[in-house]
Amino acid sequence: MAHWLIKSEPDVFSIRDLAAARGRKTSWEGVRNYQARNFLRAMRCGDLALFYHSNADPSAVAGVVRIVREAHPDPSAWDEASDYHDPRASPENPIWSMVDVALVEIFPRELPLEELRGVSSLAGMELLRRGSRLSVQPVTPAEFRTVVTLAGGKTGRSRA
Repeated sequence: MAHWLIKSEPDVFSIRDLAAARGRKTSWEGVRNYQARNFLRAMRCGDLALFYHSNADPSAVAGVVRIVREAHPDPSAWDEASDYHDPRASPENPIWSMVDVALVEIFPRELPLEELRGVSSLAGMELLRRGSRLSVQPVTPAEFRTVVTLAGGKTGRSRA
């Protein structure tokens, strides 16, 4: 099992929106960075991802989701009415991918970015690298366990 971090702006789609969604599942659409898209394509069913609220006050890890459908074409790319439209994409040349995720847990407390920066064992975490803006990124099993533990979560602490 691999571990990931996915970002969403909570005023666009928060972990609580996911909790309220039908089946507590959603498609993770709208990724328009090639490296982030390639990470989506590397995700496998059963992988776990930290759900991160970006551009929030404060930005923080809010919970955990599970990948429940592997990468498939993102139709919002060829939908002219979509905010994620890409005129180069089409059903025949989809370019962009998405995965489906399901809520695993909302942390008892969100873990703010500034607190993460103060944890020495997370010093190498991609999220904490200067200039890192990827909306989808890998996380090591040790980083995943550390974040879950610090946030008071339960997911994967014994098996991650």
